[in-house]
Amino acid sequence: MSKRKSITIVEVAEAAGVSIATVSNVLNRGGIRSSQETIRKVEIIAEQLGYRRNTMAAGLSRNKTSELGLIVPGLNGYYGQLAEHLQIEAHNSGFHLSVFSSGGSDPDIERRNLEVLLQRRVEGLICHGLAMGFDSTRSIVNSGTPLVLINGWNWPEDIAIGAVNLDFAGACKQSVALLAASGCKAIGYVGSKRSNVIDEQRRIGFIAGIQQYGNGIPHELVDGKGLGVDDFLKSFIQRHSTPVGIVAFDDHVSLPLLTAAQRLGIVIPNQLKIISINNDYIAEHSFPGLTSWDIPYTFQAQTAINKLLIKIGHKSDSNQEPEARDVEVPLTLIQRETT
Repeated sequence: MSKRKSITIVEVAEAAGVSIATVSNVLNRGGIRSSQETIRKVEIIAEQLGYRRNTMAAGLSRNKTSELGLIVPGLNGYYGQLAEHLQIEAHNSGFHLSVFSSGGSDPDIERRNLEVLLQRRVEGLICHGLAMGFDSTRSIVNSGTPLVLINGWNWPEDIAIGAVNLDFAGACKQSVALLAASGCKAIGYVGSKRSNVIDEQRRIGFIAGIQQYGNGIPHELVDGKGLGVDDFLKSFIQRHSTPVGIVAFDDHVSLPLLTAAQRLGIVIPNQLKIISINNDYIAEHSFPGLTSWDIPYTFQAQTAINKLLIKIGHKSDSNQEPEARDVEVPLTLIQRETT
């Protein structure tokens, strides 16, 4: 089946009996005045012929594409939900958000994403701190495209105009405080080193919590990748009086710990207490339910989009004081049976 031919403004002009310039002005909302009769006539003819306006070309001619870009490490779990909320906020602000996954920082995918973003002339870019490296991101920023980071700590100021970061450190610090206050005799952190700076922020908060609230409580930090959870839990409980507490990187790290505890007959929360992060579906529907820190996706997305739109001049900054370059977004603790 042959592809249907696209209708051009030349054909619309011929059918309406007006000039090409008039059709262009009417359909692209130009500044030249036309009579209401002419405007209505052109619009009717365009609709009858099936003309579709090339918004990208029109945007390029005005150097305004109403296009934003987002690069995240993947599209599962937190990243997928973040992308969805950012897309909604961009839409509500009159922009389209093109979403790209870096494919686990694959250099070829990263390079292709950058080429497409440059071709589309996005007016602004949002990038997760784990999605791309400094050099690759700097290449698009140097072309004049402002960048807002999501969960990007300690990035050079010449790359990003700012960052909107979830306060993972604060959440982990308060997790330690809660576990210590509930009588835990030892507290462990089970992390995810492959998540780099995201894991590092959690470890910073965990250590800060031990220093402030630990009062000499034994503690240890382990990586969840390749961890034999049964052996780890048995050893952890045998070496310390109960109850013991664990701060887990996220709900996906917590679930194997929770399952292993039940397999080993470890009583939750009398012998083992677990606090997690993300408050995914599994946190609410696991048995027993996981205590987890909830992520304010909408607020994080709104803050990132607003910061970007202010920079590109689409939105005025109504605050009396200039907004901080980096914004720390607090999480909310949802307590369930594991504590």
